[in-house]
Amino acid sequence: MCPIWPLHLIILYLLALCPLWVLCQQLPLTLKAIFEPESVSVHMDYTAYVDVNVTSNGFMPGDEISLTSGNLDVATVVMNSSYKLTEVDAASNKWQGRVRVYGNFLGRTNISVQAKRNDEVATADNNLSVTVLRPERVIDTIFVSSVAIFVSLIFINFGCAMHWPTVKEVMKKPIGPVIGMVGQFLFMPLMSFGLGYLIFPAEAAALRLGMFFTGVAPGGGASNIWTFILGGNLNLSLAMTTISTLASFGFMPMWLFSLGQVVFRNADIVVPYSRIAMFVVGLIIPLGIGLAMQRYTPRVAAFMVRILKVFSTTVLLFIIIFAIVTNLYIFKLFTWRIIVAGMGIPWLGYMFGYFLAWICKRPHEDALAISIETGIQNTGIAIFLLRYALDQPEADITTVIPVAAAIMTPIPMTTIYIYQKIKACILNRGNEHKKIIEDPPTPVREASQPSVIATINVDTK
Repeated sequence: MCPIWPLHLIILYLLALCPLWVLCQQLPLTLKAIFEPESVSVHMDYTAYVDVNVTSNGFMPGDEISLTSGNLDVATVVMNSSYKLTEVDAASNKWQGRVRVYGNFLGRTNISVQAKRNDEVATADNNLSVTVLRPERVIDTIFVSSVAIFVSLIFINFGCAMHWPTVKEVMKKPIGPVIGMVGQFLFMPLMSFGLGYLIFPAEAAALRLGMFFTGVAPGGGASNIWTFILGGNLNLSLAMTTISTLASFGFMPMWLFSLGQVVFRNADIVVPYSRIAMFVVGLIIPLGIGLAMQRYTPRVAAFMVRILKVFSTTVLLFIIIFAIVTNLYIFKLFTWRIIVAGMGIPWLGYMFGYFLAWICKRPHEDALAISIETGIQNTGIAIFLLRYALDQPEADITTVIPVAAAIMTPIPMTTIYIYQKIKACILNRGNEHKKIIEDPPTPVREASQPSVIATINVDTK
């Protein structure tokens, strides 16, 4: 007799059931996803299709397959086929289908695959890398071309209005250009470097680079337009813009390969010498045409000068409005940090330039030209630099800094212009009222009435 009889029968029975109990237990659900292609690039508001194959250690009928985007603001994913597994799918432990990826906005995100069984959710290790880029649009080409044409026409007008003897005097005693150089190539790079570290955290190194690139760019052509509209020294402004652009051939590499490497060590920085040279040519040739018109067609040149202020104001409004309409998408990237950075670059430049000119006892017209030349940057060169230094879409995302600076640049100048107009209207009304009081109407002569009557009588005869 077995000493544990009849318990041994129960023990033997349990031991026989153990393998069956183990087999009946469900193993944790694991997934493996294979995407074809493994990564995809899609333009904003466009669609890309991707094939996906999902395998598992044990699918069951009714398991649900879903795909989710890590950042819905960047991209969304839509499945074209059923996501609930059938008995055939469960028997083969495989599911395959085609998904549609829609690009919402610039950036990068990952598409992940998940399987849900009751309350259990499993996620595949492999993800689909999605990059959303900005498409090349016809409106961008139209905007760039139209701005280039209009600015060239304005510089022809500037050539007609330029007083060459005054420019020679500026070049002989370049006090104003030297002050402008200090502001443009010493204060602006250092200020943008420090302000970038103050505003943006460590993880936003690309935005710091965008801010620094905007600070090291030479003065923009809009500085001459604003100087003329606000009554500054146009001849000094034109001389400063030319000198600043030529000097940028040396100063830009110096800053880019010194502090630029500190801001973003992995950036493949390329100095856009060809673009700077094109800007110099685009500045000098129209000015030369205008100077030639002064000499050979003085009447046409005089007409060009008469329409210069109206034409300049119209072109500025066109550029501002068209630029905002063209780049509406980039306003989604605007944060308080971006706005502060966009205001800080030009506005601090304005204040420093005018203060330095005031310290050096320059007249108001010169100080105004120096202030505007210091604050207005050539944001086109900054954008060009960013597109060479960074991959897409980071390059387009980082251009929000020069775009923000370009949007914030006209605000102080527009405010001053409105103030000047209001002040002029008040002064004109005051002068007219004073003239009416001081100059009483001339009394009508009594003898004039008979003469008029006599004239009428003669005529009637």
